[in-house]
This record gives sequence, C-alpha cells and structure tokens, in this order.
Amino acid sequence: MSIPLGLAALTVLDTPPLEQIGLAERCGYDTVGFRLLPAAPGTAAYPLHQETAHLRDVKARLADSPVTVFDVEIIRIDADFDLDRHHRLLETSAELGARALLVGADDRDLVRLTDSYAALAAACEPYGLAASLEFMPWTAVPDARTAVEIVGRADGPARSVLVDALHAARSTTTVDDLRTIPAEWIHYAQLCDGTVPAPESDRELIHDAREHRLVPGEGGIDLAEIWASLPAGTPISVELPNEPERMAMGTEAWLAHLASSSRDVLDRAARLPRR
Repeated sequence: MSIPLGLAALTVLDTPPLEQIGLAERCGYDTVGFRLLPAAPGTAAYPLHQETAHLRDVKARLADSPVTVFDVEIIRIDADFDLDRHHRLLETSAELGARALLVGADDRDLVRLTDSYAALAAACEPYGLAASLEFMPWTAVPDARTAVEIVGRADGPARSVLVDALHAARSTTTVDDLRTIPAEWIHYAQLCDGTVPAPESDRELIHDAREHRLVPGEGGIDLAEIWASLPAGTPISVELPNEPERMAMGTEAWLAHLASSSRDVLDRAARLPRR
C-alpha cells in the first residue's frame, strides 16, 4: 500500500478548503491539511471553527470525496497561551476527521512551554488528535532533541513530534536524532526540498520556509536519508510554498508535479535501511 500523501495548507494558502479538496482529488493527493488559525498576524487562515455554514459545506464535500482531512493548523504556544480559547477548534478538528494538530512553540520559558504543551496534548486526546509539536530553528523548539524533551514530559497517546524535512536539515538535528524519536510519537511528516548551504539568518530561514521551498529532488537536502530514519509508512504532507514556480507552471500542473516528485523520493527512501 502506498504511503498517504497530503496537500499541506501552506502549499496553497490562498485556496479555501472547498477548493483545496478539489485540487487534492485532481492532482494525486490522499489527504488535505487546513489552516484554521494564522501562523502569524495578518496571514491567511480559514476559521471553520467560527463559521458554521462554511464548516457544514466542507463536511458535506468531504463526505462525497475520497480525500480526507489529516491535519489542521496552527496553535502557537506563547507566554500568554490559554487552552480555554481553543476547545472549539479541537471540536471542529474532530468533526472534520483530522488526526493531527500542528503545534508551534514561541514561549522561551521552557518550563512553562512544557506545561502548556502537556495540557494541550491532554486536551487533544479525547478528540483523537495528535498534538504534533514542530521544531523550527528560529523558535523556542529549535531542533528534534528539544522537541523530544518537551513531548516526553507529556502523557498519553496525543504526544507527538512533527518532522519537517526543511527544518530537520537546517537545524542542528541529525539523522540519529530523528531515529531516536519514539515511533509512536511520529504521526506524520512534512516534505519539501531546499537549497544547500542553508541561509544563515533567521530572517532568511523564515522567508525560505514560508515562500521559497523547492521541489523534492530539486534541492540539496538528503530527503531519502531523512525519510528512511522515520517509521515505515509515516503519512506525508507536502508543504511547499513557492508562488513563482506555481504561477509559472499553473496550479494543477504544479501540484501534480509535487505529488509525483514526492513519491519518487519516497520510493528511493524505501530502498534504504530503515530505523
């Protein structure tokens, strides 16, 4: 059976959920990820948890589609994190059939951050959601080792580490670090390529991550090695914003190209020794 391939929200962030489902159907994806909360102030999101009519329409469309929702985005844990503000989002995520919630970390007080993450993971568990903590080199969780330390202090099946190939390659994370993440903590991973050497400043790293990722196999990251370090069958989300390339090729041709290139990388990874 082929590995489930997802169309991440950031890849087509200008596309509302109803249209995203159709794109996934036509371009070779099994799942979609919806961004319900913005990653940064003023950026795009589709707050289905606050829009009853829109949520109803999306659920009806999903009921007639082979495409399912895998992940929802994004809860950021900062110094003012308040779990009570997010219960409706968790409920909506479960209504959509999502299996993972992307979690970002901005609170530099690691004790408080760890407590907040543990509370969020406990709240996710009744909804069947994994609280997938993503490490990114410019955040309070800059690498896989820090993510494992934080997630390890939570309890229950919802604790989770999200591995994004770009961040794994551009942080101090090693392949051995990835292999030490407990298999049950990896619910999905994000795939893209990037330039090597990596940008040096946080500003450039953020720009690349949000606007200029590369097609799998067209950059310098050893994606097959990263994927071989993860549990076999890990679901994949193709997170690859690159508007100049997308506009030049056309959205549907671009997304089909990403799906084909991603599967080529996964096929190569399948031939390598696994963790």
